[in-house]
Amino acid sequence: MLFAAGLGTRLKPFTNNSPKALAEVNGKSLLEHNVRYLAHHGIKDIVINIHHFPEQVEEAVAKNNGYGSNISFSDERDALLETGGGLLKAAPFFKDEPAFVVMNVDILTNLELSKMITHHQKHNGIATLAVMKRSSSRELIFNHEMNLCGWQNLATGERKVARESQTTDGFAFSGIQVLTNKVIDLCPFAGKFSLIDLYLHLAKTNDIKGYDHTGDILIDVGKPGSVEEAEKLFARR
Repeated sequence: MLFAAGLGTRLKPFTNNSPKALAEVNGKSLLEHNVRYLAHHGIKDIVINIHHFPEQVEEAVAKNNGYGSNISFSDERDALLETGGGLLKAAPFFKDEPAFVVMNVDILTNLELSKMITHHQKHNGIATLAVMKRSSSRELIFNHEMNLCGWQNLATGERKVARESQTTDGFAFSGIQVLTNKVIDLCPFAGKFSLIDLYLHLAKTNDIKGYDHTGDILIDVGKPGSVEEAEKLFARR
């Protein structure tokens, strides 16, 4: 699943008239980059949630024959549901899948997703979150076994604890995750909510694993300056 419903307020003025998914890096939209990235790792059945200028996303997918993949839409025209609510609305697409990948459409990375999926399969967590050591005001906290223990905002000092641990370390979340249907089945929330809040709730009694990919390239294409940076990091291909 590609999260593409957001308003993209950090990418204004582009998003005044277009969805962030269609912002271009080296002549290709973020949407195309990530559909092809997923296909490169063997994932060609993709769900995209849409809200902001949804018709433009649908038109781009139709015009380009899904960029070679089978694309379905989870329609959030009536209400933007955030990441957790967006996943819950799209749940019927995943009901027969043992595991599935969810990522933000405005993330570009060279993370070896296939290796992360294999790691997820080996470690039996109900979810595996891609994380890395990089500058961020917000961090997910893991113990030495890379089980999620909490969250902290370094700027405000706010901290949420899911499970106690003697030894913990903080990592920045990369916006990419491998999930099982247990994440959906055990969800107590409804409507509009954050996946991070769901993970913190589930981590009290379940293993939410971290996958450290520090050293990889990752950029959140959230504002015009980041588009220029991404164009330098990701060559035309």
